Amino acid sequence: MDVRFVRFLPAGDSALVVEFGDRIDRALSERVLALSRRIRAAAVDGIVETVPTFRSLLVHYNPLRTDGARLVAALQCLLGADERTVERRRRWRVPACYARDCAPDLDEVAGRCGLTTCEVVARHAATQFYVYMIGFTPGYPYMGDLPSELHLPRRADPRVRVPSGSVAIASALTTIYPLESPGGWHLIGATPIRLFDPDAPEPSLFAAGDLVRFEPIDVGEYEAIGAAVARNAYAVPCEDVGP
Repeated sequence: MDVRFVRFLPAGDSALVVEFGDRIDRALSERVLALSRRIRAAAVDGIVETVPTFRSLLVHYNPLRTDGARLVAALQCLLGADERTVERRRRWRVPACYARDCAPDLDEVAGRCGLTTCEVVARHAATQFYVYMIGFTPGYPYMGDLPSELHLPRRADPRVRVPSGSVAIASALTTIYPLESPGGWHLIGATPIRLFDPDAPEPSLFAAGDLVRFEPIDVGEYEAIGAAVARNAYAVPCEDVGP
């Protein structure tokens, strides 16, 4: 790994940002995640947590056990190491309803993209998305890479309340709103699954590096799965796949 273009930036007195670049890029993301794995494997003294983003890794540390200078030296050694193995990753199959009651912006998106609504749904569901990072609200996945024909800027009039489970697109990304929140993305569907559970061992369903496919369902299936989720009787289909 070429360390010449990696920047180390202080983030207060107990965190350090390791910055790899300035763009949304799959290869860049893989470098971020590789460093996060190396840190876990090396059990670097004083590190509390690592948080991957699109182009950088935020490293939280205990200032009573280490400091920024020592941490930079330790991380530089890890950056220079050769990593020949890549972790297997999870691929999730997410049920999504694209019916108009679940997709208030679908008609507008289709018109602006010069496609039919069926074509928008087909392109979205045919894409294997990559989870770049989790953020904004707990469990909120930023997923790429959306087909170029579906690229749109965010809405000019953001909503004050977006329902939880909404499937949305903006720029080159897609997402699922885990919780009701404000939002400016285009809503093209909805899923009945739960993306964030504070009582679960891993509260966020997805993690950076995961893969996601959307599987279209009708309104009846949406309601049935939603009822099963409420009873804690539904598990989102998932499989381990190669790099």
